[in-house]
Amino acid sequence: MAFDPEQLEHSFAFDPDAVADLRAGWSELIVAVVWDDLKSSSIGALPRLRKRVLEVGENLRSLLSDRRWIPHERERVKGAMAASLNLRDSLQQADRAAKLVSGGEDLKPFEERYLSFRKRLLALVETHEQRWGDLLESLYADEDIDPDEDPEDRSG
Repeated sequence: MAFDPEQLEHSFAFDPDAVADLRAGWSELIVAVVWDDLKSSSIGALPRLRKRVLEVGENLRSLLSDRRWIPHERERVKGAMAASLNLRDSLQQADRAAKLVSGGEDLKPFEERYLSFRKRLLALVETHEQRWGDLLESLYADEDIDPDEDPEDRSG
């Protein structure tokens, strides 16, 4: 069984304004963690934060990548969901690193910028995760087949 082509296309249609906003927001964050006056009492906290923010950007780029080259639609959706999980994981690690920043002249603006970016990122991710989940569920919706059932146990 195949996906509805229109639904599949819609699930990968990222809002270009939201994507541009996230790219700009991430660029501001990476500049902030490199150049702003941020301080931490934990040794290595700021380099770790820089690395984590970079990883968030890399994983965001992976999520937004064109997957039309993948011939199997199901694999395309599963790949996107895996990229989404990787992005969530890197965001969680960035959150942990950001909590270690405890001072500096630019702490307050950095926190506001980071939390705003995080909120917008999760809104985009959750929207598309829902669409991809609905697509995968639709494979089984037309049939009364339990995806966990052994095919040999089915009558027919």
